Parts: sequence; C-alpha cells; structure tokens
Amino acid sequence: MATEPATEFALEGPSALQGEPRRRGTAGMGPWRLAFRRLRSNRVAVVFGFVFVVLVAVCLAAPLWADHVAHTDPYKNHLTDTVIVDGEKKDVVTPDGIPIGPTWQGEFFLGADGNGRDTMVRLLYGGRNSLLIGVAAALITTFLSIVVGVLAGFFRGFTDTVLSRTMDVIWAFPVVLLGVALGTALTLSGLQIGPVDISGRSKLIPILIIAIVYVPYMARPIRGQVLSLREKEFVEAARAQGAGSLRIMLSEILPNLSSTVIVFFPLMVANAILLEAALGFLGVGVQPPEASWGTMIGDGVKHILSGPHLAIVPGVMLVVTVLALNIFGDGVRDAFDPRAKIHLEH
Repeated sequence: MATEPATEFALEGPSALQGEPRRRGTAGMGPWRLAFRRLRSNRVAVVFGFVFVVLVAVCLAAPLWADHVAHTDPYKNHLTDTVIVDGEKKDVVTPDGIPIGPTWQGEFFLGADGNGRDTMVRLLYGGRNSLLIGVAAALITTFLSIVVGVLAGFFRGFTDTVLSRTMDVIWAFPVVLLGVALGTALTLSGLQIGPVDISGRSKLIPILIIAIVYVPYMARPIRGQVLSLREKEFVEAARAQGAGSLRIMLSEILPNLSSTVIVFFPLMVANAILLEAALGFLGVGVQPPEASWGTMIGDGVKHILSGPHLAIVPGVMLVVTVLALNIFGDGVRDAFDPRAKIHLEH
C-alpha cells in the first residue's frame, strides 16, 4: 500500500532566518506552543533573556554580598577608614577628597564613592531599586493601558473621544520632560490620594510617574486591536447569545490581547528602567541616601576625573540590562508575530 508523503512544516520568521531545520509533527500545535518554539529557536533572544535573569539574581543577592563579603551596608560612610590593598594601607577617601578605586577584593571591590560608601554594595542595592521601579511601573502601565485601550476601543463614541484625547495630551509631552516636571512637583510636595499620603521621598513617586507617562505608548495599540476584535464573528456570536458588554470584554476581548500584552511588557520594563535612570540622574527619582543606577551615574559625574569608575560601572549595568530586555523583547515580538506564517509542504 502506498503511504502518504510526510507532512512538513517550515517556519518563516526568526526561526527560518536562523536556519532552523524544518520540524515534523507540528500539526495541531496551538499558538502559544508555536510561539514558545519560535522563541526557543531564537538563541540570541534566549541568551539575553538569561543575561537579564542573572542580573536580577545578582541584584537580589545584594544583602549576601554586603553582609558576608563587603561587611558594610549601602549607607555607611567610611571617610576616615583605611583598607589594606596588596599589603599596603590606603585611605578609602584621601584628605583631598579622592575616593579609592577598585581593589578587586571583598571590601571596596569596585572602590568607594565621594562619601566613602562601598560602590559595589551600592551598585547591587541600586540595581534592586532600579529593577523594582521598572517592573512595578511596567505592571501599572500594563494594567492602565488595558483598561483604557479596551474601554476606548469597545465603546467608541464619547468614551473613546475622552480617553483618546487624554492620551494625546500625555503623548504630546516628551517623556523625560513630563517625568521631570511631575517628579519635581511630587518630590517637593508629596502625593495625597484620599486618605493615602505618599511622601515625596517614597519610591512610589517615580513608579507612578513612569507608569502614567508610558500609558499612551501601550494603550493606543491595544485600542486599535480592540476596534478590530469587536467586529469579529465570535464577538457577534456572544452578543447574539445575550452576553453583556462586561462579559464580552472579559471573556472574548481580553484573552485575545494576551499576546500583545506579553510582547509589550519586557519593552515597557526596559523603557521604565531607562526613564528611572534619567530621573535619578536629574535628581527627581530615587532620593538620597537610597541609590539607583541613575543616581549613581549622577554622583559619579562629579568625580569623573578622579574616579571615572563611579559613573562607568552603573552606566554599564544600565546599558546591559536595557539591551538584554530590548533584545529579548524583540525575540518575544517575533515569536508572536502573526505575519510569521507556516507553510505546508509535501
């Protein structure tokens, strides 16, 4: 008996570009599993995703380094202390104010800042703050963008006009300029929302600022997708069965936005970390004595001639983190890209 020729699927998109061999037995594979296969085959994106995970793990281990290796904390000054380097006693900060450079040993591994604080310890704790603010702001941005985008796209009319024009106002301002303006006002006066009083020194201030200024960048694409989804047959079928607007939005619209949200989220985290660094550099982000990569770069600029490592080290960490997130985010986008078609070949 003659047998059927083997059925083969060839992926177009990132997998094909990287020369992935054709896969057999993918018939009936769901979109999520197929997207995961595409992402897994994109080795560059996977490697940079792993780099980001390592950076997060290293920053989370900051207390271990501070307690068991550096034997200090990110706030303690060592202006009058000395340290033994290669058998020689050196001042942590010289009498003329020049901080010690990297010692490549447990204490002051990357040197000290102008106040005699351990740079390595502050780098790790600053990374925790930068990552916390970036992820928290991205989560709030995602939630607000979904709410605004779904309401504007589903109800259209007056609701769409009000929400879209509000987004246009925020969109009209440069992100950094709007962030600095809001940061300056809220850092000085704090924020009171009903019974909740948020201090101007709280990390919630930069989190809320970053979350709000990036809402239009995510809400507008979501709105456009909802406008398309609301005209689909499965939404009309739900209406015909008597489903209300809330049920349709929750059970029909939102599940179809999941891939879009997943694609946007790592890119939002990268943008939030970058904006936090800009606000910290300008003095309206994380407030002293707390540290972030942005505040460390700002402090390091003051010692750029005597201690260039103070600005270079947090700058490198910031660049690597944002680069890793952007490349991984591009890989996720390519994996979920609906234009990456599957061809059936015999």
